[in-house]
Amino acid sequence: QRKRASWKTVTGSPETAWPIKFLGRFSVVKRCDQRGTKRTVAVKHVNKKLMRRDRVTQELNLLQRLQHPHIVSLIDTYETPASYALVMEMADQGRLLDYIVSWGNLTEEKVACYLRDILEALHYLHNSRIVHLDVKPENMLVTGTSGQPTVKLTDFGDAVQLNSAHYVHPLLGSPEFASPELVLGEPVSLNSDMWSLGVVTYVLLSGASPFLDESAEETCLNICQLDFSFPRDYFQGVSQAARDFICLLLRTDPGRRPPAGLCLQEPWLQVGTAEGRARAEGCLDTSRLISFIDRRKHQTDARQVNQSSHNSKNCWLHFLLPSLD
Repeated sequence: QRKRASWKTVTGSPETAWPIKFLGRFSVVKRCDQRGTKRTVAVKHVNKKLMRRDRVTQELNLLQRLQHPHIVSLIDTYETPASYALVMEMADQGRLLDYIVSWGNLTEEKVACYLRDILEALHYLHNSRIVHLDVKPENMLVTGTSGQPTVKLTDFGDAVQLNSAHYVHPLLGSPEFASPELVLGEPVSLNSDMWSLGVVTYVLLSGASPFLDESAEETCLNICQLDFSFPRDYFQGVSQAARDFICLLLRTDPGRRPPAGLCLQEPWLQVGTAEGRARAEGCLDTSRLISFIDRRKHQTDARQVNQSSHNSKNCWLHFLLPSLD
């Protein structure tokens, strides 16, 4: 029997909080020490003024069902006068991009290892018809040592279980990692996550964003027109096999994107086997990742892109892209 979501009411925080660790659209995440167990945890405080109780409860219901080595696990929940609190396991190495920049010596093999971890998480989710809908570097956390790091997927605030083929998800904030169907206000699918992973792969290998432009609208247009390339100065030393993997995921037709389980069999992603030898062996340039991280930290994701027309498809995009109707 499925456990029913519940919120314990507390007047004060049951943890000793450190400074704010991450700031999201509707929440803040703090590193905390539980007073009873002295265990270090991450507590996500969702502002009651910014998000309805039923939306947070939807995230809680999903998290209570999930148990996977590559998904950040839920430990406890409680409610304060100002927020809903989700107590999560602590990823001691922080966000993936921060980890990569701090350790350096990034190679294609390491990128393949990180991607395999996320693909394992997505394969698990998609087997239950759960689509994450917010796959991006900030939602990938690292635990463990530099020798054997484990990457985990977090933040299920946008995740839903697809019980029909007609779920349309609102596009909130930057469309940088959003799929064409999400941008156009069309029904999303499990493969919407695979597009986002393709964008993440591009970022990890180059430190650049494939579709980003000067405005959200121009970025959306680039996404729907599949307007991206592999600049020589950004992809110097990156193998053709890696580029082919990106192109495999960045397809405007969701049905042509391979599912997570099939991606796990891709030769470029194989570790410690002959199939993986197509990867380039040199270290990748991570200098652009520093600028990428800084830009994303100062970026606000609070507004809904083209809010007035999104519920009935983004009309201006369909006018420009009639072939996608």
